[in-house]
Amino acid sequence: MPNQLAHESSPYLLQHANNPVDWHPWSQALLERARSEGKPILLSIGYAACHWCHVMEHESFEDEATASLMNERFINIKVDREEHPDLDSIYMQAVQAMTGHGGWPMTVFLTPEGVPFYGGTYYPPQDRHGMPSFRKVLLAVSDAYHNRPADIGRTVEEMRRMYSSTTAAAQSAGNVTPLLLERAFRGLAQRFDPRDGGFDGAPKFPQAMALDFLLRYWRRTGTGHALEIAHGSFVTMARGGIYDQVGGGFARYSVDAEWLVPHFEKMLYDNALLARLGVHLWQATGDEEVRRVTVETIDWVTKEMTSPAGGFFSSLDADSEGEEGKFYVWSEAELRAVLGEDATPVIAYWGVTGSGNFEGHNILHVSVPPAAAATRAGIETSALLDAIARARRLLYDVRANRVWPGLDDKILAGWNGLMLRAVAEAARVLGRDDYRATAVANGEFLFREMVRDGRVMRTHRNGVTKLSGYLEDHAAVGLGALALYELTLDALWITRARTVAESMVSAFYDLDGGLFFDTANDHESLVTRPRDITDNAVPSGTSMAVELLLRLSELTGDVRMRRLADWVLETLAEPMARHAIAFGHLLGSADFAINGAVEVVIVGEPAREDFQELHREVAKHYIPSLVLAGGLPAASSDIALLRDRAALSGQATAYVCRAYTCEAPVTDVTALGAQLEQAVVVRGTADAR
Repeated sequence: MPNQLAHESSPYLLQHANNPVDWHPWSQALLERARSEGKPILLSIGYAACHWCHVMEHESFEDEATASLMNERFINIKVDREEHPDLDSIYMQAVQAMTGHGGWPMTVFLTPEGVPFYGGTYYPPQDRHGMPSFRKVLLAVSDAYHNRPADIGRTVEEMRRMYSSTTAAAQSAGNVTPLLLERAFRGLAQRFDPRDGGFDGAPKFPQAMALDFLLRYWRRTGTGHALEIAHGSFVTMARGGIYDQVGGGFARYSVDAEWLVPHFEKMLYDNALLARLGVHLWQATGDEEVRRVTVETIDWVTKEMTSPAGGFFSSLDADSEGEEGKFYVWSEAELRAVLGEDATPVIAYWGVTGSGNFEGHNILHVSVPPAAAATRAGIETSALLDAIARARRLLYDVRANRVWPGLDDKILAGWNGLMLRAVAEAARVLGRDDYRATAVANGEFLFREMVRDGRVMRTHRNGVTKLSGYLEDHAAVGLGALALYELTLDALWITRARTVAESMVSAFYDLDGGLFFDTANDHESLVTRPRDITDNAVPSGTSMAVELLLRLSELTGDVRMRRLADWVLETLAEPMARHAIAFGHLLGSADFAINGAVEVVIVGEPAREDFQELHREVAKHYIPSLVLAGGLPAASSDIALLRDRAALSGQATAYVCRAYTCEAPVTDVTALGAQLEQAVVVRGTADAR
């Protein structure tokens, strides 16, 4: 008989709807029930694409004896972390404090007041590798709760003190200066893996936000090592098994340091951040491999992860047919049967062997650069690349007939905002009309279905929008709208972004404390009001809020937005410098504030060819902190950058400004390009390699 999760819309919760566990979705009423029944709460948090969440479900939550023990002794709550990042943040903080590590599935035991007193991640069905069995944990926790209340009380007080420290009023942490950016660069450079790219060792995550900051730093200062880290890391990832060589798109992370064996789940947010990084790298380097991988990633999103209404889905599972990665791996015999005469050079290029590199099968990866593989095969590099392109098409069609991984088809506002920004920038930079259509459709979907009276909602599925949005949702959707403005130069998108930003400040900024919280001031009361200032899988809500305010202040002249953004940056200056890997996105905003925006205004009729030529010229250049506006001043009076600008001699005219100084207006694309290159560089900075 289904439990209470059967009435939910989250694919993750629905996966557990037929467990014998008496699961309930999160609600304040359950805290009251726990109090009245004298039971602790067992809170289990995971997400649909999580491999170990599936493992624990099969081992424990589908087991009648384990379920009976859970039902007898606990109030059992199941939460989709993607719907409730507030709960995930609050209780992950506790688990990390208690155990020194975190992850999913997350199992946390709470008092009826919602305060955690014990927790962990995955628990096996029997004692294994030093981990106690899940049933042993259940019995021990229940015994402690009922028979050792003093022990529980001490832990509860420790947790309360920990939470109170995270909500204290913000204070200045120092000036936001170029030295801060240099310290951040040096810290990242020390953690760089020069052999395999990326940072630190296994498991290895893409860290797209830190790489994007390094690319900015190179562009501003000419520091060659920063470009080497950003570009080299992207390329090594793109050649590894973490990248889907057949279908495009990146997996969540690599379990090894070489990017070979991924955790096969594909998340929308990773691909949004990496695709946008790829767009910037293409502008900076002109590397065709980067362009190809970026295009393939966005094509994967449009083909497999986009709803008919225009929303982007959340994730593809790591598992199919109960096995992690089964959908993605190949045998040598399969490839030879499918590829025919192309098999030998392609197999060499993708490092395929008879014994395989993953449980007897092969994860496709680029084992040698194309030129070297072509030389070994005795063919031209162009012929090899043609063979690889044919192989991708053939293998995709064959793979499409396999059992697909599960799709989490809920649409999350914040993740959609990230992908919208990536697709809109790709459309502008690559000149892709199909990407433009995808971006506009997504923006219209978000503001039609997921923005209500200026407030962003969190999740949408099967025509139903629910749950109030978080800080990250508002900031990401606002930034997505601004990217659409720079693509279309339709002032409607600025109006929409400003409306969301004003709601964001009103609902999430605490005037007394001088800081942003992740939940709104009218959110349900929890054990603490969450505030996570560091980047995790997605940029922190605070970092995106700061960037949204900085960009809008440049476009609209809103001084209050700029002051607020500057203050938040100042309160986090020292943490940014010391822990750069955790503040990649906010460091980009610090660069914006320190070095100033490069303002580019194109005055004229957007439909005319001379206007479009200038617009395309801007798209060719990698310009950190670009703020782009365009159109006719009379039709865009609320855009401060367009005021008092005139077209010269009736021709579309570009103005390039920085630090309150503007270059002479130009109508020629060559002159515009020269001004753009000059505007980006910070003078007097030596190569810090």
